[in-house]
Amino acid sequence: MVSSSLSHMLNLANLAEEIQMVYQKKMETSRRGGFADEALAPTESDIDETFQRMVGGLGKTPQEVFDALRAQTTDLVFTAHPTQSIRRSLLEKHASIRTCLTQLCVEGVSENEKQEIDEALQREILAAFRTDEIRRTPPTPQDEMRAGMSYFHDTIWNGVPKFLRRVDTALRNIGIEERLPYDVPLIQFSSWMGGDRDGNPRVTPEVTRDVCLLARMMAANMYFSKMGSLMFELSMWRCNDELRARADELHRLSSRKYAKYYIEFWKQISPREPYRIILGDVRDKLYNTCERAREILSSGESSIPEEDTYTRVEEFLEPLELCYRSLCDCGDKLIADGSLLDFMRQVSTFGLCLLKLDIRQESDRHIDAVDAITTHLGIGSYRDWPEEQRQDWLVNELRGNRPLFGPDLPQSDEVADVLGTFRVIAELPADSFGAYVISMATAPSDVLAVELLQRECGVKTPMRVVPLFEKLADLQQARATMELLFSIDWYKERIDGKQEIMIGYSDSGKDAGRLSAAWYLYKAQEEIVDVAERHGVKLTIFHGRGGTVGRGGGPSHLAILSQPPNTVNGSLRVTVQGEVIEKSFGEDNLCFRTLQRFTAATLEHGMNPPVSPKPEWRALLDDMATVATEEYRAIVFQEPRFVEYFRCATPETEYGRMNIGSRPSKRKPGGGIESLRAIPWIFAWTQTRFHLPVWLGFGAAFRHAMDRPGGLATLREMYDEWPFFRVTIDLLEMVFAKGDPGIAALYDKLLVPEDLWPFGEQLRANYAETQSLLLKVSELSIPSAA
Repeated sequence: MVSSSLSHMLNLANLAEEIQMVYQKKMETSRRGGFADEALAPTESDIDETFQRMVGGLGKTPQEVFDALRAQTTDLVFTAHPTQSIRRSLLEKHASIRTCLTQLCVEGVSENEKQEIDEALQREILAAFRTDEIRRTPPTPQDEMRAGMSYFHDTIWNGVPKFLRRVDTALRNIGIEERLPYDVPLIQFSSWMGGDRDGNPRVTPEVTRDVCLLARMMAANMYFSKMGSLMFELSMWRCNDELRARADELHRLSSRKYAKYYIEFWKQISPREPYRIILGDVRDKLYNTCERAREILSSGESSIPEEDTYTRVEEFLEPLELCYRSLCDCGDKLIADGSLLDFMRQVSTFGLCLLKLDIRQESDRHIDAVDAITTHLGIGSYRDWPEEQRQDWLVNELRGNRPLFGPDLPQSDEVADVLGTFRVIAELPADSFGAYVISMATAPSDVLAVELLQRECGVKTPMRVVPLFEKLADLQQARATMELLFSIDWYKERIDGKQEIMIGYSDSGKDAGRLSAAWYLYKAQEEIVDVAERHGVKLTIFHGRGGTVGRGGGPSHLAILSQPPNTVNGSLRVTVQGEVIEKSFGEDNLCFRTLQRFTAATLEHGMNPPVSPKPEWRALLDDMATVATEEYRAIVFQEPRFVEYFRCATPETEYGRMNIGSRPSKRKPGGGIESLRAIPWIFAWTQTRFHLPVWLGFGAAFRHAMDRPGGLATLREMYDEWPFFRVTIDLLEMVFAKGDPGIAALYDKLLVPEDLWPFGEQLRANYAETQSLLLKVSELSIPSAA
C-alpha cells in the first residue's frame, strides 16, 4: 500500500509539473504577443514555420512546396510492443486529471467553477488510487487492438482534419490559395496489432480475422455517427442537375431493401433537400456495413447482403464527391470546404478499414511451409537446398500456374498457422491489409517464398512483401540481397517500380551495440537506395524504431532530419510503439503536434537534405564501429560472468512475467541473451538506471579515435557539421544525464552474489570513462543525477 501510494503521488506530481510548464509557456507566449492558439512558440517541426523557412530561407517557390507536399506520404504504424506498463483504465483517469488541472489554469474561472473542478479533481484522484495498477491477466491481441483503436476515437479521428486545415492555412500564408486535395495521402495509419505473429503464438489466423473485422466495424460506426451532423448542415436546396437527378431517383426508391432501417427517416426528407437524400442513402449503407461486420465477427455469417454495404472506398467517396461538386457548381464552395471536406479527408485517410493491418512473420516459418510442400511433392527438402537452388525453383514456380498442393498436404501446427494466415488474407477485403513483413530476412528466397505462398493460398490482390533487415550481418548483406531481387525479371515486373524495405533498430542494437547499429543502419539505407535508383525502383524505407534510445528512439523530427540524403524522398513509414502511442496521441494537442512534426520533418528532409559525410568521417566511423562491436560482444556474448550478472542485477526475469503484452519476452523459451527480445533487454537495464545497451562500446570507439593524430578534432568537426553524428551523440548525452551508476551499485549490493561485485565495478568504471570521453567530443557538461 505504501509503495502504491508513492507511485500514485509521483504520477500526480508529474502531471501537475507538465501542466505547469505548459501554462508558463502560454503566459510567456502571451506576453510576447504570439502563438496563443498552440500555447507553444514555433519549433523546427511547426508546419507554418517550416513552409516559411522553405520559401524565405532556402529559396524554394511556394509551388515547389505545394507540389512536394502533394506527393508526400507518412505512414504511422501502431504496434502493441509491451512497453506500455500502465493500464488503459489509469491512463484515462490521468487524462481526466490533466483536463481538470488545465481548466484550473484558465483565466476568468469563477470561484464556484473552481470548487466544482476541484471536486471533480479529487474524485478522479481517488478513482485512480482505488484502481489496480497491475494487470492480473495478459492482454489478448484483440485487447491490444481495441486499446490501439481507442486513440482513433479519442484524438486521431478529429485530429487529422484539424491538422489538414492547418496545412491549408500554412499554404495560404506562403501564397498558395488552393487547398490540399482531399485525397492526398499526407498522413496514413497502419497497425501490427493482431498481425505481428513473429514469436507470438497467441496471434493466430482467427485473431487476424477478428481484428480486421473489428477495425472495419469501428470505422463504419464512426462514419455513421458523423452523418447526422453532416446531414443537418447540408440543408441547402440549390444543386446541380447531376445531383438533382440522383436525389430524385433515390427518393423514389426510398423503400429499397437496405433502407428498411430508416423508412420513417426517409418519409421526413423533403425532395427540396437533395443533399440530405444523397447522404441519407450513404448513412443507410454505413449502418449495413457496420452491422454486417458485427454479425460476421460474432457468428461467422451475416443476413445482410454484401451488395447493400460498402466494400470499396471508391463507392463510399463517390456520393460525397457528387455533393462537393454540386455545392461548388452552385457557388457554395465555402460550404463545401467545411464539414463535408473534413469528412472526405477522413474517408480518404482511414478508408473502410480504419487502419491497414500489416502481417509480420519470421522467415524460418515460411521455410518450414515451403519445405513441407517440396517434401510432399517428392523433390527434396527445400530447407537443405542452397540459396541459388531455392531461387531457381521459386522463380520457375512463380512463372507457372500449376497448383503445388491440395488438402492432403501434411502440415505441422506451425505450417498450418502460416498457410491459415494466407487464407485469411485471401478471404478478407484487400484494403484491410498493408505490408507483409518478413523478420530475420537474409536472402532473396525469403521474399520469393512469401510471393509463392500468397499465390498458392488464393490471395487475388497480393500484399506487398517487405524484407526486414535487423542484425548486423543482415544489414551488411542487404545491398546484395536487393541487387539479386531486382535482377529477377519476374520480381521486377511484380513490384511495378515500387519496393519497401524495413530496417530494425532494436535487434540490431542488441546484436552489436548502439553505435555500430546506428552506423550500419545509415550505410545500409544509402546502399539500398543506390541499388534501387540503378534499377529504376522507388524505395520506401520502413523504420522499426522503439521509444527508448537503445531501440532507436528519440525526438522524431531529429531522427528524420538525420537520415542519409535521398532516403526519405517524401515517403516514410515508421513504427509508433507501446508507450509512445500514448505520448504521441493521448491528447488532442499531442496528436496535432505529432502529425505536424512528422509532416514538417519529412518535407524538410526532401527539400533541404542533410549533408553527406566526408570520406574521412566515414573511414573514422567505420573503424569506431568495428572497435565498438568488438567491445560490446566481448562483454555481452563472450564474458562468462555476464549472463548471471545480468539476471541477478536487473529485473529481467520479473519483467518477463508481467502481464503487459500478449507476446512472450523471448523468441525461444530456453534461449539466452541472443533469444531475449530487445524490449526486456533494454528495460531491464533502464530499471537500474544503468542503460548499458545504449553506451556500451562507445568508450572503446572514442578511445580508438582519440588515439589517432587529430582524432578528437575530427570527432568535434563531425559533431558540429554532420546531423547524423550530432543526433547520435546528443541522445547518448541525454541517456547519461538520466543514468545513475550509484543506483546500479545499490542493486549489486542487494541482489548480486559477492563474487560478481568486481564485474559490476568494472562495468561502472567503463560507464564513467565513456561519459568523460563523450564530454570531450561535445564540449558540454552533464549534470549529475539527483
